[in-house]
Amino acid sequence: MLVALGVDAVLGWPAALYRRCGHPVTWLGALIAVLDRRWNRGRRRRLKGAAAAVLVIALAATAGALVQAALPAGVWGMVLAGVIAWPLIAARSLHDHVAAVARPLAACDLEGARAAVAMIVGRDPAALDEAGVARAALESLAESASDGVIAPLFWGAVAGLPGIAAYKAVNTLDSMIGHRTARHGDFGWAAARIDDVANLIPARLTALLIALAGGRFGAAWRVMRRDARHHRSPNGGWPEAAMAGALGVRLSGPRVYADRVAAEPWLNAGGGDPRAGELRRGLSVYRRAVGLAAVVLAVVALV
Repeated sequence: MLVALGVDAVLGWPAALYRRCGHPVTWLGALIAVLDRRWNRGRRRRLKGAAAAVLVIALAATAGALVQAALPAGVWGMVLAGVIAWPLIAARSLHDHVAAVARPLAACDLEGARAAVAMIVGRDPAALDEAGVARAALESLAESASDGVIAPLFWGAVAGLPGIAAYKAVNTLDSMIGHRTARHGDFGWAAARIDDVANLIPARLTALLIALAGGRFGAAWRVMRRDARHHRSPNGGWPEAAMAGALGVRLSGPRVYADRVAAEPWLNAGGGDPRAGELRRGLSVYRRAVGLAAVVLAVVALV
């Protein structure tokens, strides 16, 4: 996992490589889309959705296990496993996407910042002012630090290539069908529940790393303890609350989507609204948190 994180930090996932062969997540997404079209109809949609989730996760884990079994023993096998796991870590990509919001926001280009933030959040960007854009980007940064970076590292460290591949399948299932909508409320029920379980430990580890990296551990810890459980997600509230406490800003709260207004409670309601400066600080906290994760992995490996 250290090798995977290191390669990702240096290279990310190059655009030329994406154009040539896509990405493992897009391959999983294509399979999920086919199952969604063919199975998400008629009766027993919850059962069909559970079967689809088990099938996708099992295929991903099996592929990971077969590849791992074919690798040589020793250092070279470890290095190759890290390179193979590299596409499943999104540390560089997440940073670059949020930095793409921070740059125009710092330059007072609200339209450019809205366009950039629309690439990473689902809410209506036209309704966002400077604080709304910064808030949306910080929330995405904190939550995606968990499910895009720390959770894959955690499951890879626990169970190798089968673990990280299975986790990415779980996360992709949740992002595609784990929604409380008329179409996916039943079909995606199992995917959403599995994702909740898979992220239970990683989300809290991410929150702890953010709190430690933010330089305001006491404030971050208090906000986490008080507000995280009020978030719409049983896991997403932990890293978001830690980021809110670390930066001294308020996050979450009411937001406008294309088809509805979500009246979410605030995290750290007494904090100020974030601006471009807080978004840049949030990126610094994120970089330090990922660095701490690397240190933890190194210590665990040595032990």
